[in-house]
Amino acid sequence: MKSTLKIDKSKRVGALDRRIYGSFIEHLGRAVYNGIYEPTHKSADDKGFRGDVLSLINELNVPIVRYPGGNFVSGYNWEDGIGDKSKRPRKLDLAWFTIETNEVGIDEFQEWAKRANTDIMMAVNLGTRGADSARELIEYCNGETDTYFANLRRKNGFDKPFGIKLWCLGNEMDGWWQICHKTAEEYAREATETAKVLKWIDPSIELVACGSSDHNMPTYGEWERTVLDHTYDYIDYLSLHCYYGNYNGTADFLARAEDMDRFIKEIADICDEVKAKKNSDKAINLSFDEWNVWYRTKDEEKSAEKWQIAPHLLEEKYTFEDALLVGCMLSTLQNNCDRVKIACLAQLVNVIAPIMTENGGDAWKQTIFYPYMYASLYGNGEVLSVNASSDFYKSKEGWDIPYLCTSVVDNKEKGELVIFATNRSLDEDMELEISLDGYEDYSLVKHIELYNDDLDATNERHSERVFPTERAIDAGSSVKLKKHSWNMLILKK
Repeated sequence: MKSTLKIDKSKRVGALDRRIYGSFIEHLGRAVYNGIYEPTHKSADDKGFRGDVLSLINELNVPIVRYPGGNFVSGYNWEDGIGDKSKRPRKLDLAWFTIETNEVGIDEFQEWAKRANTDIMMAVNLGTRGADSARELIEYCNGETDTYFANLRRKNGFDKPFGIKLWCLGNEMDGWWQICHKTAEEYAREATETAKVLKWIDPSIELVACGSSDHNMPTYGEWERTVLDHTYDYIDYLSLHCYYGNYNGTADFLARAEDMDRFIKEIADICDEVKAKKNSDKAINLSFDEWNVWYRTKDEEKSAEKWQIAPHLLEEKYTFEDALLVGCMLSTLQNNCDRVKIACLAQLVNVIAPIMTENGGDAWKQTIFYPYMYASLYGNGEVLSVNASSDFYKSKEGWDIPYLCTSVVDNKEKGELVIFATNRSLDEDMELEISLDGYEDYSLVKHIELYNDDLDATNERHSERVFPTERAIDAGSSVKLKKHSWNMLILKK
């Protein structure tokens, strides 16, 4: 199979915000306890954080992490996770039917974030609580005044503010499963008033309002219009969430990145529709703050024993096939960088995650770790609008799906042109012809390939079957992409 990729230096999508390589840690399953935090582990540091996990997270170079939820946040009292640990209450978590010990809260998480070299995307509870709790939380985190909650932070040992600059106004409030689920009108009013008080206290922050939990929600579209109609003047981003699974065979599964692309463009259009209605000069951009492959362990909490502490929940075992789709979705996010400024691979450790741990034992990389890592490390700069041509196949919806899924990033700082390319064909290798306009003095210097003959291959604790290899560079303008493979090509001057 032959495909072509025409790259023109003058045709650009826009500058890429590094926050699209963000992730997510929720108080769910073993994400926090026995994930990032395990004081008895041999690698634990002075605060109880697992050093082996921190090392793997630092390999990913994660720019921002959403916290503390997720569904969990809609029933969370943030005050339970500050101050003297011996006085913190154990509580029932109605989101996941577990017991929350509150050993880790914002006091600990902000310290973990520093050690992970990342920033925090803080979510506030707009389920059981609202603007009053949110204003107290931001004063605690960011306040510099001689007032109660800022002084409470100082009393707890943190003289300097945490300086959290990105805040989420609740989580998936359109979902019936959410604690204190709201109608669009109810949520929009609460979000508007919360946004106002948060920005009154700290005008430097950015705010994310809840969009639809999924584009198959019955209120999809109208939810966005109602929420934006109320919150437009106060927020900066609207959220999108979507997870994909293999329900119709591998070919259709790999086509789900095109569904993600349509979702993004539909929401961007709605944002622009409201902008025009309001005659506003302000553009609302997008925060795709939950995305991943997730289907094998969906609804697992419903059959699990209730009221455990840090049970094994939603621990998806990722295959090579999953890594291919994650690679395609990363390209989709890059190609929409003009509107998607933030994205969070959900989640980071143990729970539908690229990193897995054993309680008291090892930590290891799942298959999806690799496309995520390479995108984060090398996909920085300006995304180019390219002309890609390849054969195609039909998805279950009847869409034309090109076998070649690609994105191209111009990293001027490093003098690199980085091509991410997935061959979605299950049967044929691809000869990719690369044409350069404005980059004639560039040549291919590195080809990283992620490939396995077995689409169901997984990485286990002591057996890594899916890992990247560096291919030899051939002379000429074409590159061979193996059947069902993910690739990163680096061209330099």
